[in-house]
Amino acid sequence: MTPSRMRSAVIAAIYLLFFVLLHSSSAFGVNAPMKVIVTGAAGRTGKLVFSCLIEDPRFQAVGLVRTEKSAKKLVKTTKCGLDHVIVSDVTELFTENGNGIPKGLDGAEAIVICTSAVPAISKRSVVKAMLKIPFNVVRGKKAFNFRDLRFLYKPGQYPEKVDFEGQIAQIDLAKKLGMRQVVIVSSMGGTDPSNFLNSIGKDKDGNGNGDILLWKRKAEKYLIESDLEYTIIHPGGLRKEATAPEELVLDIDDKLLKNEKRSISREDVAQLCLAALTVGRGKRVSFDCIAREVEEGKTVKSAEEALTEFLETGKTADYSL
Repeated sequence: MTPSRMRSAVIAAIYLLFFVLLHSSSAFGVNAPMKVIVTGAAGRTGKLVFSCLIEDPRFQAVGLVRTEKSAKKLVKTTKCGLDHVIVSDVTELFTENGNGIPKGLDGAEAIVICTSAVPAISKRSVVKAMLKIPFNVVRGKKAFNFRDLRFLYKPGQYPEKVDFEGQIAQIDLAKKLGMRQVVIVSSMGGTDPSNFLNSIGKDKDGNGNGDILLWKRKAEKYLIESDLEYTIIHPGGLRKEATAPEELVLDIDDKLLKNEKRSISREDVAQLCLAALTVGRGKRVSFDCIAREVEEGKTVKSAEEALTEFLETGKTADYSL
């Protein structure tokens, strides 16, 4: 071989090696991060899930938010790049008014659904409750009764639209993009139609846009009837991060509602979402979760360890209830 041909062969080999390094995710045993879409990324729980994914080198997170204002706030809060946030109304993805699949979602392997209808307090009900305070005190009752407050959903943002139609659209999005895994952050109480949360948005006669837990459950049934892998998380009452050590407790079918304390921090829920994307891959499971205080000095299992232990039981929610 002449020197010139040898030189050409060497250059060709270098280019080939460079190409392999650029396009092979497993070169030298280094795996490409999993691309994960987080919807409702501007919400309190969604933002935590998105932040955890951004900080974890195992993942490449893309957050979906409903408005430009939310997008700017999310970028500022998480200090992520603009390319990590996409503005899109998930309730309009495949409607006549929608623009279809947003750009920048190709190649996603999983989606974490954190969207939910959020009610606002009726100002009129607050005034009425305040006026009742003197009478309640005289009668020896609780001065301010929170049950007197009424909560209403904004037009177009009620449970049927967001928690059912919106979630169906997101599940269909996962199918269209060729994703295999869906994680949903839902809520406990879905087995009980009389749960207080279902009354929000309704009047005294039971009319109105309520039944948030029932609409969530219908969307979950749509998912479990698909061939997608899924983890459906039903947290108890959501609150801020705990000040004392807590352990995660997982069960099914609203059994945890029997506990006196049945809440969990949003941080713990976010960690369970990450666990679902790792140890929960390839699974089809739905469970409830709360957190309880533990004695000082006791070893607390991580979310991945708690979920792994639960998966070994083979339990999952019964949707015939």
